[in-house]
Amino acid sequence: MSRQILLLLLICMLFSSTAYSNLVETVRLIKPSVVGIGVYTPTGRPKNQLYGSGFVIGDGSYVVTNSHVIAKELDESLLQELAVFTGKGSAAKVRVATLIATDKEHDIALLKIKGQPLPALQLAQSHFKPEGSAIAFTGFPIGAVLGLYPVTHRGIIAAVTPTIIPVDDSRQISIAMIKRLRDPYLVYQLDATAYPGNSGSAMYDIETGKVIGIINKVFVQESKETVISKPSGITYAIPVKYLHQLLKKHKIKS
Repeated sequence: MSRQILLLLLICMLFSSTAYSNLVETVRLIKPSVVGIGVYTPTGRPKNQLYGSGFVIGDGSYVVTNSHVIAKELDESLLQELAVFTGKGSAAKVRVATLIATDKEHDIALLKIKGQPLPALQLAQSHFKPEGSAIAFTGFPIGAVLGLYPVTHRGIIAAVTPTIIPVDDSRQISIAMIKRLRDPYLVYQLDATAYPGNSGSAMYDIETGKVIGIINKVFVQESKETVISKPSGITYAIPVKYLHQLLKKHKIKS
């Protein structure tokens, strides 16, 4: 084997080792800011229902998730409340939350929680990260079944591409969809696999831990029922620039 090939292999091994080491440390710092999003029903069984993921920003009292995660209406007769779940597994705690802002076009929701502030993540700047950038995201895939145990996936930004929302029937197409197709906004396409429950997860730079996007959907190859057994490996994330815009609109410091 030539000296050049050996040198190249050594460089690759060192790069992989460094990247893995950085991710281990970054995940350790990220996890305290990762929360579950769902509903608390004091009279229900179970009392806690986990719908998706979220992450803490700002002064520690604000939580970001997808607007579609909290789309289900609360049942006032059951005293249901929007909730943020902190901690891990059986040690999880419930924090009552209030919806203070939404951006349905970009699938972002901003919640405010009561009680002591939580560790917050830093947001990256608004500019797009280049294709090929190493990323990771931490959340609760299939959390309704597996519980509040944070899981981390890693990959790269595979593309910066216009967003589209496929429909099964032309009758489902709305005026808003047609407008979006004419002037779509850009999202990140990832070479990583997300699952139901990952919606709202922070997508972050492996090196810095700064949030560069919000996981919001996964491309399904066949049907929603097979997303677990036959994942496509194609995930989409909303760029953090749209979160910056929402925070600025409501005069909230990131």
